[in-house]
Amino acid sequence: MFIAMNRFRIVRGCEDDFERLWSERNSHLEGVPGFAGFRLLKGPEAEDHTLYASHSTWQDRESFEAWTQSEVFRKAHAGAGARRNLYLGHPEFEGFETVLEQ
Repeated sequence: MFIAMNRFRIVRGCEDDFERLWSERNSHLEGVPGFAGFRLLKGPEAEDHTLYASHSTWQDRESFEAWTQSEVFRKAHAGAGARRNLYLGHPEFEGFETVLEQ
């Protein structure tokens, strides 16, 4: 299993807008080979931002990488820059290979 995460620092007071943006968007993930699941996680609050992470699980790294090169990926991210005012900086990507599962 491969886990892909992006961390987002969202401007304090913009959390509802950010969550609505994610809940209303079409991710186009249904039926993508190797896709297993998605969660949007809300983390700790700092003075100027609230931390969020998108968390998607994949059968393997190859499935995730194939998706990032696909037309479906481009469709899902077509309007990604439209609400830059919500973000402090760019998302930070982290990818993880499962080495132990119980």
